[in-house]
Amino acid sequence: MAIDYDKLMNRKFERLEHTYTEKDTILYALGVGMGIDPLDEDCLQFVYEDGLRALPSLANVLAYPGFWAKESDTGIDWVKILHAGQEMIMHRPLPASGQVEATTKITDIIDKGEGKGALIISERTVRDSATGEDLCTLVSTTLARGDGGFGGPAVASPKPDPIPERAPDQMCELPTLAQAALIYRLSGDFNPLHASPEVARAAGFKAPILHGLCTFGVATHAILKTLCDYDPARFHRIRLRFSSPVYPGETIRTEIWRNGDEVAFRCRVVERDVVVINNGYAEVS
Repeated sequence: MAIDYDKLMNRKFERLEHTYTEKDTILYALGVGMGIDPLDEDCLQFVYEDGLRALPSLANVLAYPGFWAKESDTGIDWVKILHAGQEMIMHRPLPASGQVEATTKITDIIDKGEGKGALIISERTVRDSATGEDLCTLVSTTLARGDGGFGGPAVASPKPDPIPERAPDQMCELPTLAQAALIYRLSGDFNPLHASPEVARAAGFKAPILHGLCTFGVATHAILKTLCDYDPARFHRIRLRFSSPVYPGETIRTEIWRNGDEVAFRCRVVERDVVVINNGYAEVS
């Protein structure tokens, strides 16, 4: 079954409501590595209920629509899809607990050609149910490797954000826990690729890999720590491309170039010297 461009562009998604508690906020933060050092009081504010604050990247798991690409009506060869990129725009800091709602919509489908796949770009805006205020907008780019040449628009793919050729201005190294994927999946992404060695081996990996959005959370932590003094109100936007998986327990080094309030960055696994996030862009104040 091939992608039907008009049908997929006009696909209706259910409006989702999501109530989350301080426990959920803490569990998410633990999953992306906050609290590894129990004496780090900067991180403590994201994992301790006394004065608890929410990490900006918690937004990714709020009113999450699930693995909708697997549904038969999409026409997507879901076995061959990859999460290629993610953008998060913060309209205001997230409450440490609350009730939110969101509706996903597909904003673009780019046919890269036979054998080259298709890019599917989806967007959801998360709102505070009590006030109606927008909290954040999330834009996800999926590469459907098996769906190129379906006859859709062959427009140019979005250009990646540039990385300067000079040495980074700053760097931040953050460890991940060996059990990070097992903790992170409790925030809602139960793909067995991140838990089952058997499934991981069948997919071509030596062990279960870290969720891409968990790595996204580590990158958010690095920017928040290095440039925002751990103040979520100073963190406004982040956009990146996933380039390689991370194995739980590896150390992620975020290389940062700053130009005023605009930031370029990439993330590298120290132990294997592999770039795992590239073409990163952020806005801070």
